[in-house]
Amino acid sequence: MRKMMTTAAALVFAAGAVTAVGATQAQAATTASHGCDSGYVCLYPGAGWNNDRPTHKYYTYGAHNLSNMYGTYRIFNNQSGGATMQTCTGYNGTGCQGHLPSGWYIDKDMTPINSIVLNRP
Repeated sequence: MRKMMTTAAALVFAAGAVTAVGATQAQAATTASHGCDSGYVCLYPGAGWNNDRPTHKYYTYGAHNLSNMYGTYRIFNNQSGGATMQTCTGYNGTGCQGHLPSGWYIDKDMTPINSIVLNRP
């Protein structure tokens, strides 16, 4: 199972987008989980769930610019219906990398990231 998840993570975030930990599937993205309501993408400081208290929540599709985010954050895609999210090195959703499927999370160095994009299914 771990090998399959590692292989899936490599396909999800290619070209060095994954830092220390590969993408991992959380529970199904149909309910609130770890303080992240269904339909949201939530960010937690560090490589953990921050006592189920995300510091950033995003709901609407499209690009969301980030500021003052440095170091590792856990990104949890709790959207449903096959919606994905991407991290991007540029503002306004430019220079995007990979796709994180709904129901998955990843621990990622956000220092070079300036925006995220929530994509429709």
